[in-house]
Amino acid sequence: MPLPALRILVIEDNRLLRDNLQALLSAHGFHASFAADGRSGLQMALIEPPDVLVLDLGLPGLDGLQVCQRLRAESDRHVPVLMLTARDALDDRLLGFRSGADDYLVKPFAGEELVARCLALSQRHRAGQPHVLCIGSLRIDRRSHEVQRQGRRIELHQTSFDILLALAEAWPRTLTRSELVQRLWGDTPPDSDPLRTHLYLLRQLLDKPFARPMLKTVHGVGFRLESDEGIA
Repeated sequence: MPLPALRILVIEDNRLLRDNLQALLSAHGFHASFAADGRSGLQMALIEPPDVLVLDLGLPGLDGLQVCQRLRAESDRHVPVLMLTARDALDDRLLGFRSGADDYLVKPFAGEELVARCLALSQRHRAGQPHVLCIGSLRIDRRSHEVQRQGRRIELHQTSFDILLALAEAWPRTLTRSELVQRLWGDTPPDSDPLRTHLYLLRQLLDKPFARPMLKTVHGVGFRLESDEGIA
């Protein structure tokens, strides 16, 4: 089966790596554009948002974190970002995710893995979609992190927001516990089980003040959101 002809923007200052990526992406039928510094790459991403942005962390001008933060603040749609870096510490990966990255690939990497990750990012239903997700009366703004239900603002801590966003992006599919843990903590989950506590806190804020709960436990499977459409 042929691969979709994705439009991929690569912001990478290493010329040899840019040349290698150009050959790799062209071989898979992707339409690739390239920038060698953060400022010009950001402008390209804002003017013509790609299907996937492959973003190096260490860039001249604006570094990858700054590019990602500004893209999230200034773009009118969600551009999936695959961040490339030689830094593999957990804190570095978490910082990348907090800056708005969708996925993280540590150098050196296999070309086929980069292709697979680009395809996975492009196929998520949020790719190229507006920042605001709506499910029933629930409104989630990815850019401002503002959450409203029935017109009432809900203040969430970061982890609760991340859980809600993951469930909203998967809706109406059920997310397994392992999928949520992977989304929140990557390949290095904490030794304890904080997910239970975070889900409890999210329920207190998202559901308790309203007549109908939206956060559902699917026993033996995981968790999902259920629309409250039609509930006043």
